[in-house]
Amino acid sequence: MPSFVLHLGSKLLLKTKGLVEEPDLRNLEYLQAVVKETLRLHPPAMLGVPHSTTEAPKVAGYDIPRQHPDPKVWENPFKFDPSRFLNSRMDVKGQHYEILPFSSGRRLCPGMNLALVSVAYTLAQLVHACSISLPEGLTPLDVDVEQRFGITVGKRNPLNLLLTRRLPSDKSD
Repeated sequence: MPSFVLHLGSKLLLKTKGLVEEPDLRNLEYLQAVVKETLRLHPPAMLGVPHSTTEAPKVAGYDIPRQHPDPKVWENPFKFDPSRFLNSRMDVKGQHYEILPFSSGRRLCPGMNLALVSVAYTLAQLVHACSISLPEGLTPLDVDVEQRFGITVGKRNPLNLLLTRRLPSDKSD
């Protein structure tokens, strides 16, 4: 079977002959940064009653921003920039208070590890096994990135992409 190269944007992620396997995820540093940046901008909704404030509180002399990225903590807080997590020890597992998509301490989400592995694994498989392109006549500027808010954040309008299988479908080689 020929080798295939996993790319995300212009970053080389992995060179492998078959499908991405779970142990490969440790080596996919840029892909992990994409997942962290996505969780920073769009943390998952909780299943219980949401705990949020109606205005920005002050706790022990610190201003706590009201449910949005703080420009004092994040440079260009609304820009999607996975490189902010490259060569960074910051994680989303409750130890760094700049980013807590799964909460921390006793209220830590019990599904956090499953979510992190399944999102990274699914994204790696998709990027590795498929060529992704826009339909003919569309440019990246034509992609609608407007969001719809509800229990989860989704796209206001469907995303139109063309996925073409890149890996052979049979496992015999």
